Amino acid sequence: MLHHVSVGVADVERAAKFYDAVLGALGYKRVMEFMPYALAYGETTPSFWIGLPHDQKSASSGNGAHVGFSARTKVAVDKFHATALAHGGSDNGAPGPRPDYGPDYYGAFVIDIDGNKIEATVVAAPKATKAKPAAKPKAKAKKAAVRKPAKKKAKRVAKPAKRKAKKR
Repeated sequence: MLHHVSVGVADVERAAKFYDAVLGALGYKRVMEFMPYALAYGETTPSFWIGLPHDQKSASSGNGAHVGFSARTKVAVDKFHATALAHGGSDNGAPGPRPDYGPDYYGAFVIDIDGNKIEATVVAAPKATKAKPAAKPKAKAKKAAVRKPAKKKAKRVAKPAKRKAKKR
């Protein structure tokens, strides 16, 4: 559904050092740069951008907004969290299960060096179920008798009364 997500930072070069390490822990890399204004991360295409705000005002983080990154393993989530803290991020929820989010949800929450809330999560894929054999086709149902619509009675249209021509 999403093409990309972008967050504002105060200094792109400084934020890049943080995100190179933190997103690298999840297997993502820098894939596009427009220095000193912005750069993007992803696997092959830019999905997550950091950049200076377009209005040239100070960057600020959104209250209630956060970006969740997919991790491949719980070990990667743990590494994401530890790497973020080692690079100046703040803990906002240590790695661990989040039963409120689902029985197989494992995540970690961090606030980056510019106040943006980020998360790494891995959710176990649902177990595959055995395919059921295809149902046998049902016998053809008898065709219901088709009723012909009743003929509508023609409405009588009143003929306009003939008017007598007035003499002048």
